[in-house]
Amino acid sequence: MFEVKTHDFRTVGRGTKSEFHFELTNKYEEDVHIAAVRSSCGCTTPTLTKETLKTHETGAVVATFNTSSFVGQKSATITVVFDKPFYAETQLKVSGFIRTDITFDPPEVAFGEFAAGDPQEREVVITHSGNSNWRITDVRSHCESLQVRLQPAELAPGVVRYRMRVKMKDSMDEGEIHERLTLISNDRAFPTTEMSISGRVRAAISVSPAAVNLGSNAPDAVIEKRLIVKGDEPFEVKDVLCSDDRFEFEIPVGSKKVHFIKVRFKGDGTEGSIAQKIRIVTDLAGDKSASCIVTGSLSNGK
Repeated sequence: MFEVKTHDFRTVGRGTKSEFHFELTNKYEEDVHIAAVRSSCGCTTPTLTKETLKTHETGAVVATFNTSSFVGQKSATITVVFDKPFYAETQLKVSGFIRTDITFDPPEVAFGEFAAGDPQEREVVITHSGNSNWRITDVRSHCESLQVRLQPAELAPGVVRYRMRVKMKDSMDEGEIHERLTLISNDRAFPTTEMSISGRVRAAISVSPAAVNLGSNAPDAVIEKRLIVKGDEPFEVKDVLCSDDRFEFEIPVGSKKVHFIKVRFKGDGTEGSIAQKIRIVTDLAGDKSASCIVTGSLSNGK
């Protein structure tokens, strides 16, 4: 269920917010429940975004590196305990080095939640103490939607301070943001230092529920559900697409911020499982759309 099981925070500053999301997806038809999550070291605190995941739902174990309470090289093993649909344990591993001579104000670049296409910018003050010759030579990121501007160094006895502007371009993909910047310095002992970036780009169109469970039914059952589609601005629903002909949809008319779509499933007597994606296409620029997953099962005598 986990695509990634290890993470290296690398070198981070004292008090810097450092989190990593170990994402997991429920690939079973039954609900998956996480009964407990624990860490082998106080340097890392694990939390859950969701305790129960329905079919095809995604959640995360969030590992928080406690940079305010610990220093030096640290590592931890996070044990995730499942009790449904069966008992199992999985171990995740984190490590990193917490240095005391660099601080960030604020402790992370937090963009918060904002609408897609709305550029954002934040300022961070980076302070290094103990060596007046310390300099940042480069700032790198794997995210092409980030733009960084570094002001000239401000010098004081034993202190070097930088003001850094971080801009999130309007090309940033919708969804959660978990990125990081790597500061390159002339410090041969610790040439790199990491800083985290967080936020959430709110989708122009959203559908709820994101996962629809039809349950277990007879092969000729007729089942009805309702989807709620929302947008930041009024829109029309152009089409609702699904590759399974047993699904029918009542498409609403008019332009508004909230639409209700009735979904009707008509069984044709065929047994088996249902796992389909429904995509709602709108008249917004680029035919923006939103999708949800529908699951269930059809069987005689159940």
